[in-house]
Amino acid sequence: MRMATFNILSGRSPVDDLVDEHRFADAVRALDADVLGLQEVDRNQPRSAHHDLTAVAAEAMGADEHRFVAALSGTPGATWSAATGSEQPDSAAYGVALLSRYPVLGWEVVRLPAVPVRVPHRFHGQWRPEWVRDEPRVAVLADVDTPSGRLSVANTHLSYLPWWNARQLRLLLRAVATRPDPLVLMGDLNMGRAPAERLTAMEPLATGLTFPAHQPTQQIDHLLTRGGVRATATQAVALPMSDHRALVADVELARAT
Repeated sequence: MRMATFNILSGRSPVDDLVDEHRFADAVRALDADVLGLQEVDRNQPRSAHHDLTAVAAEAMGADEHRFVAALSGTPGATWSAATGSEQPDSAAYGVALLSRYPVLGWEVVRLPAVPVRVPHRFHGQWRPEWVRDEPRVAVLADVDTPSGRLSVANTHLSYLPWWNARQLRLLLRAVATRPDPLVLMGDLNMGRAPAERLTAMEPLATGLTFPAHQPTQQIDHLLTRGGVRATATQAVALPMSDHRALVADVELARAT
C-alpha cells in the first residue's frame, strides 16, 4: 500500500504561477498513492480556474472515497471567514483533502483555531517581523478498510507560527488519542522532524527534505505512525507544481486488525 502527503499550493506551478488541470492530474497519477493527503486545496477559486481540485485528484488516482474539508470559506487574501462545515457544496473554499482507493468506514473533522489576534512574525530572509493574521486550520480523519486491515488516517495543515502549530498539534493528538491503532498522521505540520516526533511520540514512516521544492533544506511534511505500520520504501518526490515535494511511503500493516 502506498501513502503520500502533498502540499499542492492550490495546484500552481512555481514556474508560471498557473494551474493546469491536466498537469495536476498527471502529478497525482504519477504518485500512484492508495491513500493521499493533500493540503492547500482549492475549490471554486479564481486562482485555480474554479476547479474542484479534490475531484480532479480523485479521478486521476481512481479514489472512490474522498473528502474535502474547508478551513476557509471565501477567497484567501481577499474576503474570507473561518469555515464551519455548513457552506454550500460549490462555494469558494480552501482547505485539506483525504483520498482513498480503499473503502472508508467513517469520517471525522477536527477544527483547529487560529490565533485570535494579529501577531508579529518574522518570515525567512526578513530582518523585521510583520504583523500577520493567522488562518484557522482543520484536520480530516478517516477509518480506512485496507486489504490488510483497518487503518486510522489523519491529514492536516498546521499554522506556520511555531508556538501555535504546537498547540494545534496537541489538540489534534487529543482527538486521535482514542482511535484504534494502527494510525498514520500525515500532512504539512510546518515544523521539522525533531519537534514533530517529540510532540507526537510517533515514528516517522518516511524522511526526506520537502521544502522548498527546487532545493529543499528542511522537512516540514510528515508521515508519522503508531501501532504497527512499517515502511518498505520511501521518497520525497519533486512534481511540476507546488513549492513542496510530496512525501511518499510504501507501507505494510504489521498485523491484520
